[in-house]
Amino acid sequence: MAEDQASAPALKEIFNRERFRNIAGEAEAVSPAFDRKRFLAVATKDLDDLSIMQRLRQGAEALHAALPLPYEQVLPVLNELAPRIGHNFASMILPEYVALYGRDHFDLSMQALAFFTRFGSSEFAVRHFLLDDQERALGVMRGWAKDQNEHVRRLASEGSRPRLPWSFQLKALIDDPSPALPILQTLRADSSLYVRKSVANHLNDIGKDHPGLLLETLSGWDRGNERTAWIAKHALRTLIKKGDANALALVGASGAAEVRIDGFAVTPGAVTLGAHVAIIGEIVSTSKKDQRLVADYAVYYVKKNGAPSRKVFKLKEFDLPAGARQPLSIKRAIRDFTTRKHYPGHHRVELMVNGKVLAEGGFDLEG
Repeated sequence: MAEDQASAPALKEIFNRERFRNIAGEAEAVSPAFDRKRFLAVATKDLDDLSIMQRLRQGAEALHAALPLPYEQVLPVLNELAPRIGHNFASMILPEYVALYGRDHFDLSMQALAFFTRFGSSEFAVRHFLLDDQERALGVMRGWAKDQNEHVRRLASEGSRPRLPWSFQLKALIDDPSPALPILQTLRADSSLYVRKSVANHLNDIGKDHPGLLLETLSGWDRGNERTAWIAKHALRTLIKKGDANALALVGASGAAEVRIDGFAVTPGAVTLGAHVAIIGEIVSTSKKDQRLVADYAVYYVKKNGAPSRKVFKLKEFDLPAGARQPLSIKRAIRDFTTRKHYPGHHRVELMVNGKVLAEGGFDLEG
């Protein structure tokens, strides 16, 4: 598996020279005004040195250079090009074009973003319009939340997330998330899992800065609806990992767990990079009544400077009858990712039930 990851092409290669040649060919086919040579010159300039997001932006700039027409005349060309690109992420150069060159054409641009999102996503591009005029943009996005197309509905939620990964933060919505809440209210029982995931992630963003608002919002929703319950559970994940009593209560795991932990172990005790560790144990009820329990585990990763960095992972959410036992077992790969590099040293592991640490172990990562 580690070898497979090492040999996989870098994510930025979504925008490689072949991709840009393909886009150029499709654009040339839909518009005689398209300058293929100019597009490729701009799109591939210093390409090897650019990150994926820099390549995305440069591709949009190349479209602008290759189509020297008024903005209103370029959009029909891009509309025809959109279904021909054939790759969701690569298609995002079209909304990026809108973000770069269409901010003085609000109505036309928002219509374009709603169209382009069907082929990839306009989640990054729409944030520029939120920065320019949050109230006006959210007004349009509230309408998107009622659209028949799930991609457009998701854009309403994902584009207005306060802390969207890979994009800039929306400081105004971090400070006060309430203007976007009507969008989430509309989508709280959406039929599409794609949309529900976005709503849960948006709410989780809110909970990082305003846990009280998140809890208040979810408390007012009908969690008897299974779609809404799914959103609530995933929206509360950060607070649950922190052992927040109110968040645990919302998923039915209220109060301290009446349990003991038998046989908790982390094996082997020493590993090298690329190996796995197994975390095992058994949660045993000491209660005379059934309990709703949430089990998580934390790994204290060693940072480059030797200090620990705690990362909590979901383990299991379950009902434990009175006097019953629940075995737990998970394998965790100890290998480097783009988001985490491992360093030698002792890695402590904790088992938590309903937010309280009930068992500890650990392993040594050898250099």
